[in-house]
Amino acid sequence: MKTPAVSIALFALAALLGAAGQFLYKSGADQAGGSITSYLLNARLLGGVVCYVAVMVLFVAAFKRGGSLTVLYPVYASTFIWAALIAWAAYGTPIKPANFGGMALLVGGMYLLGR
Repeated sequence: MKTPAVSIALFALAALLGAAGQFLYKSGADQAGGSITSYLLNARLLGGVVCYVAVMVLFVAAFKRGGSLTVLYPVYASTFIWAALIAWAAYGTPIKPANFGGMALLVGGMYLLGR
């Protein structure tokens, strides 16, 4: 079965939202005081939850349009690349040569799994 381009695009968007959700969880945790209320009323943590709900909706929408798990889930693995780029932009976290190597392996693996 050939995976439709729209399903791949939906998973790519889900990967970006997944990385944004990770960033929001991290920055929300930095702001939280430790009490249940500081978690429940934390806009960044709630934004992270919204991102992850959107990821699940995009997964369902992509699967509804058809596609192979072996094509679509490797696309979602690009979340790790997006998260590294967001961490670099937001926190100045360095991306080292080994990180670039890992990213290249992820992209190569996504390509090979999608064939």
